[in-house]
Amino acid sequence: MSRIASKLRKWTVDALDLPGDLVFGLPRLTLIGGKQLLIENHKGVLHFSENRLSLALSEGGSLDVIGSGLVIKTILPEEVMIEGNITEIKYHGKEGKP
Repeated sequence: MSRIASKLRKWTVDALDLPGDLVFGLPRLTLIGGKQLLIENHKGVLHFSENRLSLALSEGGSLDVIGSGLVIKTILPEEVMIEGNITEIKYHGKEGKP
């Protein structure tokens, strides 16, 4: 994304008081008691096992959910619901760095 487009989006978010996840496509996470996690604005499952879920994100990064007994309860084109014992959530930006 060009610098001008990025600045225009940031100005739009500030001027119209819009949430950044809506305009920039950032992930939105809703964690309920360490047992249920809703992730919005993902771009697909990279890896899934009982102990780890990795999702691709729209800005080129990824998100890892680590725990035990993980189960995908719902999966839609841009959101996924995970249940289980969630112990860790790791965000990796474009460069793959946390």
